[in-house]
Amino acid sequence: MSFRRDVISKLIFSWARRVLPSVSDTEREALEAGDVWWDADLFTGDPEWTKLLDTPPATLTAEEQAFLNGPVDELCAMLDEWKINWELRDLPPEVWNFIKQKKFLGMIIPTEHGGLGFSPYAHSEVVRKISSRSLVAAVTVMVPNSLGPGELLMRFGTRDQQSKWLPCLADGRDVPCFGLTSPEAGSDAAAMTDSGIICKGMFEGHEVIGIRLNWHKRYITLGPVATLLGLAFKAYDPDHLVGSQEDLGITVALIPTSLPGVSIGRRHLPAMQVFQNGPTWGKDVFVPLDYVIGGKERLGQGWKMLMTALAAGRGISLPSLSAAGAAFSARTTGAYARIREQFGIPIGKFEGIEEPLARIAATAYLIDAARRLTCAALNEGHHPAVISGIMKLHATERLRTVIDDAMDIHGGKAVIDGPQNYLGNLYRGVPVSITVEGANILTRNLIIFGQGAIRAHPYLLQEMNALGDTNKARGLDAFDKTFWVHIVHSFKTLFRAWGRSWSGGVFAPAPNDAGAVTGFYRQLSRYSAAFALCADMALLTLGGKLKRKEMLSARFGDILSELYLLSAVLKRWHEEGRQEADLAAVEWCMATGFRTMEQRFADILANLPNRFVAIMLKFMIQPLGAQARGPSDKVIHACAQLVLEPSVARDRLTQGLSHVDDDGGPARLEKAFLLVTAAEDVFKRMHAARLRDADAAVRQGTITQVEAEQYKAAQEAVARVIEVDDFAPEALSPHEKAVSVQVVQERTETRVAG
Repeated sequence: MSFRRDVISKLIFSWARRVLPSVSDTEREALEAGDVWWDADLFTGDPEWTKLLDTPPATLTAEEQAFLNGPVDELCAMLDEWKINWELRDLPPEVWNFIKQKKFLGMIIPTEHGGLGFSPYAHSEVVRKISSRSLVAAVTVMVPNSLGPGELLMRFGTRDQQSKWLPCLADGRDVPCFGLTSPEAGSDAAAMTDSGIICKGMFEGHEVIGIRLNWHKRYITLGPVATLLGLAFKAYDPDHLVGSQEDLGITVALIPTSLPGVSIGRRHLPAMQVFQNGPTWGKDVFVPLDYVIGGKERLGQGWKMLMTALAAGRGISLPSLSAAGAAFSARTTGAYARIREQFGIPIGKFEGIEEPLARIAATAYLIDAARRLTCAALNEGHHPAVISGIMKLHATERLRTVIDDAMDIHGGKAVIDGPQNYLGNLYRGVPVSITVEGANILTRNLIIFGQGAIRAHPYLLQEMNALGDTNKARGLDAFDKTFWVHIVHSFKTLFRAWGRSWSGGVFAPAPNDAGAVTGFYRQLSRYSAAFALCADMALLTLGGKLKRKEMLSARFGDILSELYLLSAVLKRWHEEGRQEADLAAVEWCMATGFRTMEQRFADILANLPNRFVAIMLKFMIQPLGAQARGPSDKVIHACAQLVLEPSVARDRLTQGLSHVDDDGGPARLEKAFLLVTAAEDVFKRMHAARLRDADAAVRQGTITQVEAEQYKAAQEAVARVIEVDDFAPEALSPHEKAVSVQVVQERTETRVAG
């Protein structure tokens, strides 16, 4: 007999079973989806930095690089976002054909099924480059390679299903979409009313056991043009044709849109973005059971399948688009701030502009660092659900901040729409990325910490499984073993967090020979320990109530997110050869992240319901309150300079973007930027002489004739960038067009009469 197990642990076990909140089937399946990775290390409170640095960086194969340099560049040259959005309201037919022929829709499908078989990183790089040219094309390409029929078939489909459907998806004979969101349910998939009744019916001339489906879905990307619909619905077996259970749960099936009863073709217009998106309906649509992805054995497993697929896909598509948007904003805004003058000097020289410009540049560095680290994990075969949630939330939210700053710096140039406006469409498209693949408010308040606290915590999931075991004796044994190890871990974390906080982190772990960023590693070790301690105390004192304390959960999630994102920044700096020129961006990210974490700790301690525990934690980890102040003016100035001059650092910050040498806005801007910076000395002498006329400056000997031509070329290029589009009234208004036609007719009649 074990006194600890049979007396002490048994009492705690019985109490915990009573207070443990019930976990719904959809919550449990979400928890079981995917896996954990670096997030689990951060949750220990003592991350092993060598594990992070030893993770192989995400790289491309020669074939993948050739695809980026070939078909992707060809596609980007074919894209004109103004025409796509405002004239055609769709991709041109030749672009659709090119996308299908070059297998852009089958990047993730294995080569044995006719796809390209690309890695997650290659998928991400393709989406990133296309996104820097056209959001419509990027969304069109990324959706079939993310959550959808292709990925679900690869993971869960039978061999027959894979052989039948994957080749058609790979070469574009089938265009896929996935129907999940119901009008009544929104983010609550368990509330969907779409149903599938298992019954007998006729299919292709034979009576078979199948499913009669009725659904109404909306916000379905590629829905209006899809030929193959992946459909999530609730399956029921009232006649017990496949088993004894009547309510089978959420199920996923493939529905050819040519079947009788399927309605598609109508379109939504998401924030004036014209990628194909719309509703779909089904009325008494009958399909055989082998159209269920994975066959009848997968009936009722749809939610787990979806969550598993989403754990990977959510970490690629929107983070790639966001990374492109941030890097594009950094490159264009830095160039514009350099060539645009006010009061005789470039606006980028004003401190008021430097502050948002630094934020743009450093955020672009951070988002892409996190994208690469996440892709490295995916390339290694991980499917980190919590990290994917962090990436989706923070990449899109930080893109919103970046594009707002970029719009402010550009002023009227970015407000007036037209073919030469290279920011307006990105600005309009940001809310779409924030809303899809799980609304950001939901992700921040419920998922990142709510899911992470269970999945990434070293012991909590084991304890929950033990408490939920129907065999109480077995559950007690498992609980006894895990609980006391957890207690020892908690005491270690307490003293670790206390010591690191009171010492300012100076003795906290850091990798050997970390160089200029050693102190940053130490601070992250300090904050990781404080996070682990506070999370344990919150879980201990609140238990199941914590998931209803959404504001507390969100703050914990913010700290976990910052720990991951800042880890990615240090990993990127290490992988890129510890470039001294990039230190300003690293320092900005670290200072800003430390300020955010300290403020979130202060907010948690001020609002934790158990005031005794809150006071104790404050004494241990934040006795003087939040101390981090954010980046200094010196760091802000240095960070802004990264994008104000041509340099290897600027190219490194914005690498992988599309550069099409046409007469579009970005190409004009890049040309002007290079001309202005090359003629910087000429501009300085002209300003010093208070001259604007180059010919007069030549006559006075201020500049040479060659320099005058250089000055004129730069000024002409700047003028072409600064100009904005205008339109004839009749080009914008049908009424104006009708009036214009009437005036022409009246004038013609007058001339004829005269």
